[in-house]
Amino acid sequence: MRSRAALLAVALVLGAAACGGGSDSARSSPRSKGALHATTTIASTTSTTPPITSPEQIPAPSDARAAADALTRVERGLRSDDRDPTRLAILGWEQQKVYGTVLAHPEWQNEVLGALPDDVREIARANFDAANALTAPDLGPPFPSLPDWTILVPKPVDVLLGYYHEAEAATGIPWAYFAAIHFVETKTGRIRGNSTAGAQGPMQFILSTWAVYGTGDINDDHDAILAAARYLKAAGGPADMNRALYAYNPSRAYVTAVQKYAGVMLADARAFAGYHAWQVYVVTVDGTTFLPEGWRRT
Repeated sequence: MRSRAALLAVALVLGAAACGGGSDSARSSPRSKGALHATTTIASTTSTTPPITSPEQIPAPSDARAAADALTRVERGLRSDDRDPTRLAILGWEQQKVYGTVLAHPEWQNEVLGALPDDVREIARANFDAANALTAPDLGPPFPSLPDWTILVPKPVDVLLGYYHEAEAATGIPWAYFAAIHFVETKTGRIRGNSTAGAQGPMQFILSTWAVYGTGDINDDHDAILAAARYLKAAGGPADMNRALYAYNPSRAYVTAVQKYAGVMLADARAFAGYHAWQVYVVTVDGTTFLPEGWRRT
């Protein structure tokens, strides 16, 4: 599949993860857009603070030290035994805001990494490497205007994990690769819209490639994830995942990003809950726009 990331993560700015999808060729993959999501409206856990109902309510860190402190708390919190969905969603929103802010201040990155404790440093390094890769020029310029998308509520974490593990059982490819592609392409299925080359669905398939590897509904997460598994298996996975990922999207930056995100989740599967909560932000020539769940271009 050949795909040129027309949207991918053009930028992680001010808490945004702009990703995009545009496949340029006749093979499969989509390339999509945006950022991720949080499953539900969030209520405050105390009576003395206002409820957090949007990632826009979360302040950006003011400097590198504040970013390091926030990342330490957030990354540890995402890996704790407390799996309350509301709490995890808010942590994911803050995670996205911090990484996005640091990406917008690249001069902070080394200071942030130096200030992190050992258990968080490599997690953050991998996320910075992925985010920096997703801003590569070959993954596409900003949109000229807001894209023709609909922003959906993704399926719950446990449901998607079931799909990823089913794909792993069928192909031997570790589940986290499907999670990472799903995240990068459409932010775990939040973005419904075609790429610039006509790729469709949550894993962004060109129709001619779907005809070979897909069964069922191209817009269904389950069917699309299993089709991606078949494609990656045919392209060399799991023996050579770099080759398979490059076939999915012929961009070294894309391969780097997917490898880094997958590595974080393989080290601790609980990390997926954070990525699952990221919201959709789109970078256009006029700036960065937050697209909430339920948004659609009219």
